[in-house]
Amino acid sequence: MLTGKQKRYLRSEAHHLNPIFQVGKGGVNDNMVKQIAEALEARELLKVSILQNCDEDKDTVAELLVKGTKAELVQVIGSMIVLYKQSKENKQIKLP
Repeated sequence: MLTGKQKRYLRSEAHHLNPIFQVGKGGVNDNMVKQIAEALEARELLKVSILQNCDEDKDTVAELLVKGTKAELVQVIGSMIVLYKQSKENKQIKLP
């Protein structure tokens, strides 16, 4: 589990990132979860954007992604979800 201090740090790190995934009308599916998990392994920290035509609410989407990828939810802000998962091979982010 992330501490408040670590979440703050990750939020500041994520601030300048662009979302690399979008959840739209189809909602969250297995393929998307798999791709996000692979991207997390490569990058550790990423943003997912929820489009307006998404049928599920943002908290449900965040929950599904966290369960599917076993990542930590850093933040849900507006229509953005910020996820963090420490990489096994490729550690880049040093948490405070």
